[in-house]
Amino acid sequence: MKYFFLSDGWIVGRVWGVGGEWNQSAWRRAPDIQKLDLCLWDKDEKMWLYRVEEAVLMVEVKPTGPADSSDASKNIGNVVLSRFIDAEQVIDRLGTIAARCQTGNPQLI
Repeated sequence: MKYFFLSDGWIVGRVWGVGGEWNQSAWRRAPDIQKLDLCLWDKDEKMWLYRVEEAVLMVEVKPTGPADSSDASKNIGNVVLSRFIDAEQVIDRLGTIAARCQTGNPQLI
């Protein structure tokens, strides 16, 4: 399995596998991408952990709401993720956040 963190308010769009864009008819199923019940705060941003199957090579993510010109962070239309992390990297990231929690700055939910 592979993993990625995604900001709260963003969703998964198109998905690509070895043969190009994921075709549910050819694969006879949707790609296995699951939002897990684990998130962390990175600065002021809530980041949810997602698990994705090995067959997935790239994932398009995009904000859920309409772009508001007053908020520059919402001007991004979409992003394609092509580098995922493994379970050990997830644990390292969570360990870093947990260390912050021990110093009186709880960030892990």
